[in-house]
Amino acid sequence: MHQSVLHILNTTKIRVQALAHPVHKDGAKPQFQKRDFIAALAAARAEGRVPVIAEVKPASPEKSFREISPVVAAELARDMEDAGALAISVLTEPGVFRGSLENLKEVRKTVCLPVLRKDFIIDRVQLEEEGSDLVLLIAGILGKELGAFVELAAEKGFEPLVEVHSREELELALKTSTRVIGINNRNFETLKIDLAATEELAPLIREYDLEHGTGHIIVSESGMNSPADVRRVMQAGADAVLIGSALMETNSVFEKTKEFVQGFCWR
Repeated sequence: MHQSVLHILNTTKIRVQALAHPVHKDGAKPQFQKRDFIAALAAARAEGRVPVIAEVKPASPEKSFREISPVVAAELARDMEDAGALAISVLTEPGVFRGSLENLKEVRKTVCLPVLRKDFIIDRVQLEEEGSDLVLLIAGILGKELGAFVELAAEKGFEPLVEVHSREELELALKTSTRVIGINNRNFETLKIDLAATEELAPLIREYDLEHGTGHIIVSESGMNSPADVRRVMQAGADAVLIGSALMETNSVFEKTKEFVQGFCWR
């Protein structure tokens, strides 16, 4: 695992230790009214919009994009929503990605779209923090605990988005009850990005669904810089794309989001 990922995991452990572990009761009720990501995806496709999950992303492991306060996060999210995004992803990891739970809270208050919390979830106490509609669970980090985290997230009212990068991680994801699988085109070992990850794994998910009568939603994540990149992963089988860096590096988040959303007719 790359040094920056190990660093994130170590600082996340310290963050988690500072949180109080609540007493868990059976049959805990969802904390909020979940916005339906799957219905939003169906609506985007019916309207011919390219299903883009637009990300509020202050930094990546390689570079910083911009300081994003909760007020700025809300403004960016509003521009993304106005441009036709399917959902908003908000980084809440405060170290390397310089995100915050305050940004998440402000974004969800501001937009009507489903909101994804993107962080390194390693402890159930993190699912007690701020409400969001979807929560990222990384197969490569949770390993054999993945299934339990998927169940707990669903019980808490989140839609789990399970992220994978390899065949082994995909096998883990397919053993869980998740409905949404994200394929990260970024390799955690090297941080290199290659869209071939989606081209390799998306057809395996489609094959599995055909054999088992299931219907997973596939999200391609990382490395899409143009509508041509988006077309490539969607032709490989992705249902939606998650785009962060390309939006953060532009002067107009609205125009750039719109460019991806209207990049080609998707019906």
